[in-house]
Amino acid sequence: MNDDLQALKQTPVPSSAEAQARKRGYRDEVTIAADGEAAAEACVEARAIGLAGDNHYFSAFNPPYHQRIPGSIEQLFVRRSVGEKLSAINARLAVAGLELYLFDAWRPQAVQRYFHDVWFPEWLQQRAPHLDGAELVEEVEKYWAAPTSSAASPSPHSTGGAVDLTLRYITTRQPLFMGGLFDDVTEDAWTDSFELRPVISMSDEEARANRRLLYWVMSEAGFANNPTEWWHYSFGDQMWARLGGHPAALFGACNPRGVPDA
Repeated sequence: MNDDLQALKQTPVPSSAEAQARKRGYRDEVTIAADGEAAAEACVEARAIGLAGDNHYFSAFNPPYHQRIPGSIEQLFVRRSVGEKLSAINARLAVAGLELYLFDAWRPQAVQRYFHDVWFPEWLQQRAPHLDGAELVEEVEKYWAAPTSSAASPSPHSTGGAVDLTLRYITTRQPLFMGGLFDDVTEDAWTDSFELRPVISMSDEEARANRRLLYWVMSEAGFANNPTEWWHYSFGDQMWARLGGHPAALFGACNPRGVPDA
């Protein structure tokens, strides 16, 4: 690995708690530049432009679910400019024999509703029966944004600007160890969770270094990280605008498939 990328593995990521506090209210308070040039930008299929990935929700081999998720699709759609940025990151990573691997990109609202309204609330209540009402919703929405048909407040994955991804070796296709499952809905998934452990094992050190590398290559390319999910990055949506201090979001909701109830 060259010195440039090695330095990123040694650079701590910012506080997830502080970023979580900054992101609060982003869907209500951040405007979308609906008349901007980017608003009408088309989506492309990520694999058609050379990116690697498989839609995690479309497969039955998808822990922790182990079933195809209702409403899921096989495609991985991203806005054209987002795809270009991801390809540029791959070019940077290639010197180390690495590439990005996508789990999810544009997401139908049916999938968003299933996890926000059904799967995750049930999972939480089985483990924390005291959670109810607003407290339950607050915990759910640390990880799963509320679905909506509102043009002013789209869930991030409905914009084509949000992606879930990891790093893997190009030759072997083996993913780098990140210290936990994709879609782990606990604080172990917070991007900085391995920064906060006072005594760490070799496994923890590896996960910490790999999360740092992913965070910095994505951040330096202009993406914002959802601080409660090491795998979630976005460009151009309302969360990106809030966390990056941009005056407005570039992308609202889009529908690359052109079907109702996307």
